[in-house]
Amino acid sequence: MAADLDVVNLCIIAGGTLAIPILAFLASFLLWPSALIKVYYWYWRRTLGLQVGYADCGGYRFCYSYRGKPGMRPSILMLHGFSAHKDTWLTVVKYLPKHLHIMCVDMPGHEGTTRTNIDDYSIQGQVKRIHQFVETIRLNRKQFHLVGTGMGGNVAGVYAACYPSEICSMTLICPDGIRHPCETKFDNHVQDLEHSNYTLNIPLIPTTPEEMEDMFKLCSHVRFKIPQQILQGLVDVREPHNTFYQEVFMEIVGEKSRYALQDHLHLITTPLQVIWGKQDQVVDVSGAAVIAETLSECRVDLLENCGHSVVMERPSRTARLILEFIILQQNARSGTKKAT
Repeated sequence: MAADLDVVNLCIIAGGTLAIPILAFLASFLLWPSALIKVYYWYWRRTLGLQVGYADCGGYRFCYSYRGKPGMRPSILMLHGFSAHKDTWLTVVKYLPKHLHIMCVDMPGHEGTTRTNIDDYSIQGQVKRIHQFVETIRLNRKQFHLVGTGMGGNVAGVYAACYPSEICSMTLICPDGIRHPCETKFDNHVQDLEHSNYTLNIPLIPTTPEEMEDMFKLCSHVRFKIPQQILQGLVDVREPHNTFYQEVFMEIVGEKSRYALQDHLHLITTPLQVIWGKQDQVVDVSGAAVIAETLSECRVDLLENCGHSVVMERPSRTARLILEFIILQQNARSGTKKAT
């Protein structure tokens, strides 16, 4: 009889132990979805072997994640897009070899990187800050491969034009900053915003779960089924930063920044790869042809059934294309050295 009671007690204890994390998960999902999202990113970084670091320079702090150490292959620095963060790249990092030295930095004012009221968030201003980061961590002791998507692609291209000696090769993914000949759905939104003197809601700055879902539809060709609670969590995570995002948006669509990449194309000497989703509704894919006309030797990879969020929709393909290009350029340099 006593043995039977011990078994019952053991089952109760085991059941209670299992119930606690399950109930905690359900409570987080229903009541604090934003906390669950943060834990999710933390767990994913840990699973992929990424660590979070900080670089301080003159009272300004950069936050970044990293994996690996400098080796035979070039280090890779990844710049995310507007209103995103370093964890945007987790989907792509998952498919890159673990021995590669990879760094994903929070762009100026975003996530864990310092935000100030006096900072210049134009493309040129962000380029200066990213260069400050590169110098602070001494990444430019050896030439590195630079990757940028969206706004980060605009910054990456201008960076390559301003600091050509630091970069061995570069990948731009659906970059902003190009006068693309074909208008997109987002271009129409921007025109409406301009006509309203920017009193309408900005599609890339959602304030409700419904607007968040609309943003995903705008940025992705692939339709992701996201639960309402997760959409709410994403809104909750972003909401405290919306005023800042509006400030940055006004800077990057302003006269100084809107076509910054195109204005600097003629100065780019770095081997360049362009990856673009054919169904991009934010920055039209015709921008790839504009870049190729100016830089005839750049490699262009257009992805079928893919929108603006290439790193989310085609992470495996994106990682493979980036790695192929890095190896191709490294082999080309080795061949040139042998020939001389």
